[in-house]
Amino acid sequence: MSDTSEHIVIVGAGAAGLMAARELARGGKRVTILEARERCGGRIHPLPASEFGYPADGGAEFVHGEAPVTRALLREAGLSLQEIEGTQWSFDGADFSREDRHDPHEAELQAVLGALKDDLTVADFLRRYFAGPEYERLRHSIERMVEGYDAADPARASILALREEWMDGGHHAQARIVGGYGALIEFLAGECRRHGAIIRFGCVVSAIDEADGALVIRCANGNVHACDRVIVTVPLPLLRDIALPVAARTKAAAADDIGFGSVIKILLRFARPWWRERKPDLTDMTFLLSDQTIPVWWTRYPDKHAALTGWFGGPRTAELSHLDSQGLIDAGLSSLATIFDLPREAVARELVAAAATNWTHDRFARGAYSWATPRTRDAQAVLAGADGAVLFSGEALYRGRDMGTVEAALVSGLATAETMLRG
Repeated sequence: MSDTSEHIVIVGAGAAGLMAARELARGGKRVTILEARERCGGRIHPLPASEFGYPADGGAEFVHGEAPVTRALLREAGLSLQEIEGTQWSFDGADFSREDRHDPHEAELQAVLGALKDDLTVADFLRRYFAGPEYERLRHSIERMVEGYDAADPARASILALREEWMDGGHHAQARIVGGYGALIEFLAGECRRHGAIIRFGCVVSAIDEADGALVIRCANGNVHACDRVIVTVPLPLLRDIALPVAARTKAAAADDIGFGSVIKILLRFARPWWRERKPDLTDMTFLLSDQTIPVWWTRYPDKHAALTGWFGGPRTAELSHLDSQGLIDAGLSSLATIFDLPREAVARELVAAAATNWTHDRFARGAYSWATPRTRDAQAVLAGADGAVLFSGEALYRGRDMGTVEAALVSGLATAETMLRG
């Protein structure tokens, strides 16, 4: 039987923290979660269905690939997935075209990637093997994917970490949770409470002190929590804000070798799906890629909601760092007006509801999700170490292909809890 006298504090009520808490509480541990926000979920941020006509996601939205832990949780919760369908389109500044994922140099890219032994940054890889003018389209496509999809900087991102994704053409199934990620977080939080875990909101952890074999967690509001062990699940940039014991501080320094990306996400609900009326060929459009200020848009297809989501990821988001939420919404409307050759005022008139977040500006995130540099695997091994009373967990520590996803956070939280329960 587990030692119920042991008290474990978890810093952060995101996916990793909640998953770890549920497992530990089910294993008989006394668990307290300290969450800085007034809600659970972290970078999963549900928005009101009353405003958008559906349970919108202001943060994480898609379930990527097989995601076995996520799918198992959804079955437990009685939730279902809707697979992403439809056609991806591109706008080149003049015309729309169905996105052609095939590049004439794709076979050459696959061969070079397959033979690669030493890790490089993506930028160095392209300079070394695909520098010629004939590869311009290939370079643009790769850089766009690294920045937009992975929210990564090609000058720092690891080519070996991305190789598996590229070796299958970058394709894997995507789906949405019916009811949004918020429904999954609500289920997990309920499970934590049902097994006895306590969740305390408004607790911004500022320091973790270690003395005489015990830990003391200090919060900015003056609250103090004593415990035996702690799991820190905050986003990587926030580790610098927490004063840690010497051994834990040394481990946390390894986070500098893990990339952490920026994302701007804009949700726009319109009175009607005017883009389908403007361009009937776009009836089954899912994603739309362009070179506009907000370069990526997607619909809710096959759902018929008159909503578009804008996305801008990677280091170039710094160009819009001066904009507040309304400024980002305006930039999104202007981008759509240019793409569809409409007056901006005509697009704005159709707007019913809007929300925009630059996740770098979010006080308790300072960015979107992690990605690998050539030094990340070693850094993950250090951070995920089970030695000491202070442990670290989260999507940044997942060593598989889907690092940076909600699945990665759930797997990491589960693994950390299982490590604790084993001893």
